[in-house]
Amino acid sequence: MPKVHSWWRRKKIYHRDAVILSVLSSACLLAGELADQDIGIIYRNYIAPVVGDPALLLWTVTLTVLVFTTYFGGILVLLGGINFLWGRGSRGRFFAGLGTGISSLSLLRLIAYVTLTQGKPLMAFSGYAASLSGIGLLLGFGSYLLMHEYSIMLKKHAKSAWRQWRRSRRPANRRRTRSLAGRG
Repeated sequence: MPKVHSWWRRKKIYHRDAVILSVLSSACLLAGELADQDIGIIYRNYIAPVVGDPALLLWTVTLTVLVFTTYFGGILVLLGGINFLWGRGSRGRFFAGLGTGISSLSLLRLIAYVTLTQGKPLMAFSGYAASLSGIGLLLGFGSYLLMHEYSIMLKKHAKSAWRQWRRSRRPANRRRTRSLAGRG
């Protein structure tokens, strides 16, 4: 029979796995976008010519941010892993989920583009699944799920600790009457 680990050992194991998956996801998402090297071209062609007009510059920068959603998704997944490592589980889960969701917008963008150009949306999945961005998206989703399992485990432990504390605070006569009432 396998040895049952304490809740603290399980906490550390889930903790480490979720952070590792988060860092790997972030690395894959960022490397998938860095392979294109479009930032310099977009800056020269679209942002630099409108530096004199503040309203048009703000609009152009906003559109540029939307173009590079996978960069920001990778950064948010990394922030989620760091927050989770520091013990801020709910904030870490929020950032990991937000980063994964933002990165999935690149998949939707690719599906829309392939549907418009080739008419077959399934062609987008074959190319995206083999790319670094696709692998990073799957790892980010896995990291989010591990963080979720970890938080459920902590809630269960906190609930049992709370019950145990409340039982120890009950008056002795109340515990005895309850146990006698159950015997019938």
